[in-house]
Amino acid sequence: MSVKIRLQRHGKKGKPFYWVVAADARSKRDGKFLEKIGTYNPNTNPATIDLNLDSAVQWLHNGAQPTDTARAILSYKGALLKHHLDGGVRKGALTQEQADAKLATWLDEKAGKVDAKKAGLSKAEADAKAKALKAEKEANEKRIAAQAEAAKAEEAAVEASEEVVEAATEETPAVEENNEETEA
Repeated sequence: MSVKIRLQRHGKKGKPFYWVVAADARSKRDGKFLEKIGTYNPNTNPATIDLNLDSAVQWLHNGAQPTDTARAILSYKGALLKHHLDGGVRKGALTQEQADAKLATWLDEKAGKVDAKKAGLSKAEADAKAKALKAEKEANEKRIAAQAEAAKAEEAAVEASEEVVEAATEETPAVEENNEETEA
């Protein structure tokens, strides 16, 4: 029986959520599995990966073959590096303390990169919000200026119509006088 480390899909349509499992190669994708090693959520940015490192390395020691995506996840979390370093310890190339120190420094560097990406994403989001707020303020100022111009134009139109009405009322009595003269 060959064992694969692979992803098992969960979640709803359009929102995948995966379990990282060790399963018999003959079982279905979402079928029975031997052990759940971790979870993978690609919906977040950066993707959220929760992995039991010791369990994953133990399955790799036992000969489990990861799929391409599972291999990328194991590499990202350092399981493949730990498996490699454990091979060096078994061969006598380095001691367990040296291997643990190398893994710890690698994990620290990786955590720094992930934190830098999160900081960059939050900064980009804050910049986008500031830009949107500035654009909204400009649009509001333009709208207020346009309303003020419309109000001025309306006032001018009202004044012009008042002048026309005054001129018309001044001409009306003259017309009535002409009518009286023609009747007489």
